[in-house]
Amino acid sequence: MKIFAPKETDPIETRASLDPAAVKKLVGLGAEVHVEAGIGGRCDHPDAAYTAAGATLTTDRDAALASADLVTRVRKPAAGDVAKLKAGAIHISFLDPFQEKDLLAAFAGQKVSAISLEMVPRTTLAQKMDAISSQANLAGYVSVIVAANRMNTIFPMMMTPAGTISPAKVFVLGIGVAGLQAIATAKRLGARVTAFDVRAEALEQAESLGAKALRIDLGETGGTDQGYARELTPEQLEKQIQAQAKVCAQSDVVITTAKVFGRKPPLLIKKDVVAGMAHGSVIVDLAAETGGNVEGIVPGEETVTDNGVTLIGLANFEGRVSKHATQVLAANFANMIEHFWDAEAKTVRIDPNNEIQKGCLLTHDGAIVHERFQS
Repeated sequence: MKIFAPKETDPIETRASLDPAAVKKLVGLGAEVHVEAGIGGRCDHPDAAYTAAGATLTTDRDAALASADLVTRVRKPAAGDVAKLKAGAIHISFLDPFQEKDLLAAFAGQKVSAISLEMVPRTTLAQKMDAISSQANLAGYVSVIVAANRMNTIFPMMMTPAGTISPAKVFVLGIGVAGLQAIATAKRLGARVTAFDVRAEALEQAESLGAKALRIDLGETGGTDQGYARELTPEQLEKQIQAQAKVCAQSDVVITTAKVFGRKPPLLIKKDVVAGMAHGSVIVDLAAETGGNVEGIVPGEETVTDNGVTLIGLANFEGRVSKHATQVLAANFANMIEHFWDAEAKTVRIDPNNEIQKGCLLTHDGAIVHERFQS
């Protein structure tokens, strides 16, 4: 089997789908691995490291796409790249499937088996392939570091000859993988942390990390089978917003991570709440790329409000630590390929009825096979 990892073309993308360690693992399975020259240029992996691991470098991207049996990449491909793939090829990447009906149709029309990393089931068996969680962990860490760099104050309490400096107050909204890492990082830096989530079990996890849990009686809530929070009713959301506003007004840093799988993220912080925050405070919105949790956030940008609050809606937070982000993402790719590897045929087995593939295989043999995207 020939595996090809092209260089990412999106200017904001700094990660690569494979690193030298993953290449070595795949070559060890018996795969023929090709990577586009310069693939690791933005994550500290020179071409020489890839060739030393057993990869073949190529500068002919189109030819490599056309001859590949399996393609790994970080971002979803352009329609033109899909048209270059041969029938029967496998394509694995983040695909944003709920927003990309035309892309799925293109994969099906090309008879390509498309696997979406977002759709990998959150089960024990598939944990080693869970790229969403591995990247969210790093995004949570980076969100705190970015906020600390934007502040004109420090995070920890400090005793000085001139008096005591109070610790920063950090409020984390959404206690998933990213939120938990944000809490842990802020605590390590010495901040006082308050956290909120609609799920009771998530609040308990936040408390185990030393955060103060904000408890709001919203009635019946819970999580989805994918581990995300369920969408709230308008009445529940308004009650949540009002309770959060009081904490935001007292916070130096607010970090929002709330996402609803397959839908636009909820608006949690409105302009009047931002207006009530202190000059110099910072809001980091990890959901900005998909619409944002904060009213007034500008996706991909950093802005300052009239009352001096910095709104950070930067994209690709995990890509700001691109070497480690690539390390864990490449491991997710390699683990998935290894899990479905047929050692005798030296190829990846595609089985729409497999427990894991049933969740993340979107197209196969000329059709959209995932039931959520067939209509």
